[in-house]
Amino acid sequence: MKNILITGGAGFIGSNLALKLIDKGYNITILDNLSKQIHGEDPIHTSPLYQSIIGKVKFIEGTVTSRADVEAAIIDQDVIVHYAAETGTGQSMYQIEQYANVNIGGTAILLDLLANKDNNVKKIVIASSRSIYGEGKYFSEEFGDVYPKHREDSDMKSGDFEVRYPGVSQPLKLVATDEDSKIHPSSVYGITKQNQEQMIMTVCPTIGIAPVAFRYQNVYGPGQSLSNPYTGILSIFSTLIKNNKAINVFEDGKETRDFVYIDDVVDATILGIENDAANGHVFNVGTGVPTEVNTVVSELLANYGKEVPVKISGNYRLGDIRHNFADLTKIKNTLGFEPKVSFKDGIKNFAMWVNTQEVNADKYENSITEMKEKGLFK
Repeated sequence: MKNILITGGAGFIGSNLALKLIDKGYNITILDNLSKQIHGEDPIHTSPLYQSIIGKVKFIEGTVTSRADVEAAIIDQDVIVHYAAETGTGQSMYQIEQYANVNIGGTAILLDLLANKDNNVKKIVIASSRSIYGEGKYFSEEFGDVYPKHREDSDMKSGDFEVRYPGVSQPLKLVATDEDSKIHPSSVYGITKQNQEQMIMTVCPTIGIAPVAFRYQNVYGPGQSLSNPYTGILSIFSTLIKNNKAINVFEDGKETRDFVYIDDVVDATILGIENDAANGHVFNVGTGVPTEVNTVVSELLANYGKEVPVKISGNYRLGDIRHNFADLTKIKNTLGFEPKVSFKDGIKNFAMWVNTQEVNADKYENSITEMKEKGLFK
C-alpha cells in the first residue's frame, strides 16, 4: 500500500495530502490538469500549490476526462484518492455539462478502467461533500427529524431566508447532519458529488476494491486559492479586504457553515487510507460547529487589522443552502478522528499566510455579473 495516486492532487487539499503522505514514506503520483481558475494563467511557473509538490511527486499533467490519461496514472497504484472535480455550487448551476462531464464522467472513466483492466488498486478514497445534504437536518416538535426542501425564490426575495417545512407551526431547530441524513442536494455540484460517491461505493466492492467516502465540510487554510472567485468565502472576503473593497454579505449574514481546517482534513483522510475499519463506509469530516458568515467577516477584519465597508445586502444565490454542520460521531467512534484546530485559531493561521501573499486582482465582481446574467444572483 505504498503507491498512491491523487487525482486533482495539485489542488488545495490534494497537495497538502501529498506532502503529508510523502513525509510518511509513500510514493505519490498526481494527475492534474492545472486549471487556470485555480492555479492562475501560468500555473507551471506561478502556482504556489504546484510549486509545493513538483519534484517530490510523479506528476502527470492530464485530465480525468481522458481515458488515456487515467489509464496511464493508475499503473502500479495501490490506493487512489479521487479529488479531481469541478467545484463551486454557484458556477455549477450554469456550467452543467462541464460539471457532469468532469465529476460524473471522470469518475465513470476511472471505474470503467478499474473494472476492465488489470490493476493493483486495493482502495479508493472519494472526496464527497456536505453539499449532498442540501438544506440539512432539523428537529420539529411536531414531526421529529425533518429535512426541508430548497428555499423558495419568492421567500428569499421578501427577506425570509430561513428554511420551511410543510405543516410545522413552531420554529425548526437546526441539528447536525449525520451520515444517515437525507441526501437531497440543492445544486448541480451537490448532485455530481452524490453521484461520484454512490458510483464509488457501489462499484468498488464488486471489483475487489475497498471504497471510503469523506463528506468534507468547508475546507480552508493556508494555501487555498485566492484567485478563484467561485469558491471559498474566506478567500473572497480576504481578497476584497486586501484590495480595500466593500464586503457584500449575502442574505442576513446569519447563514452558517462548518469550517474545517486543512490539517484536520488531511489527518482524517490519512486515517481512511491506513485504517481498514474505514473500508466500505462514508464519513463526515468537519468540526461539528456552525459558524455564521457575520462571524467570518468580523474575524477576518480583526486578523487583518483593517476596516472596510460591510453591507448586509439581502442578496442571495439560488442553489445556496442556509445552514449545515456535521455530526462527527461516526468518524470519532470508527477512526478516532477529532478535529484539533478551532475556527478562531485556524482563521488566524489563514490570515497570517494571506499577509505573506501578493494581493490578487479582485475577480469577484466578474463572477457576480456572470451569475446575474444567468438569473441565479438576486
